[in-house]
Amino acid sequence: MKADIHPKNYRLVVFKDMSCDYSFLTKSTIETKDTVVYEDGNEYPLVKLEISYKSHPFYTGKMKLVDTAGRIDKFKNRYAKK
Repeated sequence: MKADIHPKNYRLVVFKDMSCDYSFLTKSTIETKDTVVYEDGNEYPLVKLEISYKSHPFYTGKMKLVDTAGRIDKFKNRYAKK
């Protein structure tokens, strides 16, 4: 195995499913600008998710209307500058 290929900056990060307002805390190296105060009272970096197992139709057994127009607008706004 190759030595020193894994990142060293693992830290606790909150991932939040925006569609059902579900959050979970785990370790990650992802970079983010947002922060949030989690249930334990500490402040952590925040990563916003569009879908997780709490809102995915495969796990919930329910079909949910997905806002594809909003996603397309978000994509166009993000890459309009480039």
